[in-house]
Amino acid sequence: MDIAAIMQAGPVIPVIVIDDAAKAVPLARALLAGGVRVLEVTMRTPAALDAVREIRAGCPQAICGVGTVTSPADLERAIAAGAQFAVSPALTPALRAAAAASGLPFLPGVMTPTEALAAREAGITALKLFPATQAGGTGMLKAIGSVFAELRFCPTGGITPATARDYLALPNVACVGGSWLAPAALMQAGDWGGIEKLAREAAALR
Repeated sequence: MDIAAIMQAGPVIPVIVIDDAAKAVPLARALLAGGVRVLEVTMRTPAALDAVREIRAGCPQAICGVGTVTSPADLERAIAAGAQFAVSPALTPALRAAAAASGLPFLPGVMTPTEALAAREAGITALKLFPATQAGGTGMLKAIGSVFAELRFCPTGGITPATARDYLALPNVACVGGSWLAPAALMQAGDWGGIEKLAREAAALR
């Protein structure tokens, strides 16, 4: 799958922080049971890449990627762990070149029209607006959409179940990223039923 197809696989990509790789498969199964197939495991903890390996082995029906990729070295580690796509908070020339060379579906972040234009000039039309709320939210996306009609976004950062529908209603938004699907309290408690419920609600957003 290319990154455009991955973004269209569901209305919400959960942004997942995993401290214990043993919880990766139960979490993934709960999200899958709720209708959420695309999972972004952020590289914010030492357990992240082991969690990706566990999900790839235990939940082959999931599309498991790695987020918070900030360097070519991060990208290499993500690929070695079996990531099926990579997400970055920003786009640098080195990261852009490494992603292009790897062939891994890549979703880089932008925050300003200048960054969006630079990405388009590099041939990248699928982007993450990050941090979405601080960047201007739906107002920014409407303004960018009038200038860069060919760009499609996954806004991430500060989005909640209450605001997600407003983003998803925009023609240039393919999906949104959200951390609310795997909250720390439910993860720590092993409340997989609670997470499945959140996933069902998210899958029904569009």
